[in-house]
Amino acid sequence: MTISMYQASIPVSIRTLNNLLSILEKGAKYAETKKIDPSVLINSRLSPDMFPLSRQVQIASDVAKLGAARLAGIEAPKFEDIETTFTQLTDRIQKTISYLETFKPEQIDGSEERTVTLQMPNNTLSFQGMSYLLYFVLPNLYFHVTTAYDILRHCGVEVGKQDFLGKA
Repeated sequence: MTISMYQASIPVSIRTLNNLLSILEKGAKYAETKKIDPSVLINSRLSPDMFPLSRQVQIASDVAKLGAARLAGIEAPKFEDIETTFTQLTDRIQKTISYLETFKPEQIDGSEERTVTLQMPNNTLSFQGMSYLLYFVLPNLYFHVTTAYDILRHCGVEVGKQDFLGKA
């Protein structure tokens, strides 16, 4: 059995972002219950040289939407990185999921060999579509969702592995 590029990208990204939504909702509820200013959690980071929770969520959103768009060979919508509340962060993730839901299999399938070039601050990266998805998009998506999870867990939010994995 083979798996299509669409199946390996769009449903996986949507599921991961939905799980992130649930994690963020638990963070918001925790802040409310414990009477913690939500901005404390949103601006928390695991290390001084790491991005805070808000930026982790923004990057997860960008990785998913840009990954899909690049595989489809189209331009992705631009989202400004201005979220400072849990509501704004969840709205951004929901907007990203809605965007991903617009993709059809025929837009992504067949992109295994499509050249994807990324201009980074200090260099240019070039991938074939399959490598871009498997070695750049998905690892980055998981990294930033995991880091968002870890920040909230470190702050005391009661999340566990099942929250990260989601319901089967």
